Amino acid sequence: MVNILVVVDMQNDFIDGVLGTKEAVAILPKVEEKIKNFNGEVFFTRDTHFDNYMETQEGRKLPVPHCIKGTNGWEIADVLKKYCKTEPIDKITFGSMELPKLLMDIEANKKIDSITLIGLCTDICVISNAMVIKAFLPEVEIKIDASCCAGVTPESHNIALEAMKTCQITIENQ
Repeated sequence: MVNILVVVDMQNDFIDGVLGTKEAVAILPKVEEKIKNFNGEVFFTRDTHFDNYMETQEGRKLPVPHCIKGTNGWEIADVLKKYCKTEPIDKITFGSMELPKLLMDIEANKKIDSITLIGLCTDICVISNAMVIKAFLPEVEIKIDASCCAGVTPESHNIALEAMKTCQITIENQ
């Protein structure tokens, strides 16, 4: 049995860049501590956009270019990079299409006890990835460490946590 930690989009643009918040900055030390003390495998996701961002549906609905591949804003926070044992999973959508495939491969070989998600933003990419993982691995316990997540706003963070709780995702440290 193995435990998995998924660190969602802990990138400069979401922490203190164009879409950063004081809540995102505040969780950074907690995220590092969680990763450092985690007993299991750790994977990072990385929101990835391109120069045509403003021409995409997301760009039209959120007209703030961010996480453009190759920019500083796209990079994982410097303090966390040393914990990236594998290349982050680039995702062009809120929920990763590659992450569930990776997790299903792990589950097929050594059974996953639990998958914990932390990171940014609770109300967009954390909830999206939690729901995608839950759909592919319905019998694996999915957890969210709320103290290591931040949303677009504190209110939307809490709404997302409640929505995930309703979908039988375990919310810790709320």
